[in-house]
Amino acid sequence: MQNLTLLDGQKFQITIQRLCRQLIENHNDFSNTVLIGIQPRGIYLAKRVAEELRKILPDKNILQGDLDITFYRDDFRRRESQLVPNQTKIDFIIEGKKVIMMDDVLWTGRTIRAAMDAMQAFGRPEKIELLALVDRRYSRHIPVSADYVGIEVDSIASQKVVVSWKDTDGEDKIVLVSEAQE
Repeated sequence: MQNLTLLDGQKFQITIQRLCRQLIENHNDFSNTVLIGIQPRGIYLAKRVAEELRKILPDKNILQGDLDITFYRDDFRRRESQLVPNQTKIDFIIEGKKVIMMDDVLWTGRTIRAAMDAMQAFGRPEKIELLALVDRRYSRHIPVSADYVGIEVDSIASQKVVVSWKDTDGEDKIVLVSEAQE
């Protein structure tokens, strides 16, 4: 396998900070905005963004939750292995709010579609926006695009984008993994 590091260290942190500044430009004080991380890996992005926003806006209440989409996926009945759902942690109503959904990698768009379906259990938002740390541009199955993007990656289906988080994996890093050609 061949690995290409796309982002790490200080550049990773700068990317998170840039995304936060873009959110502040569009959502001001976050009085009518909530952050939702999509399980399993989008929750790390949402937590990091919420943490950074709280540093920048210490007197504002930044609402952040985690959304499990396991049984909303269009492929959950096709899987051979038993599904183990994650936990949804949303202790607020999203009715009439602006929702910023977050996921680490936007690829086919199917995860985002499932998240929009799952989110309806918590109310009807005024508006839904998408923040993706990595946008794999050329592999959409569903017409979805991110409003906020950390980095764009042109990749093929056989490649994989792996996002590592300091909290869980020991370092902040985005790697493009390619199978070695024989």
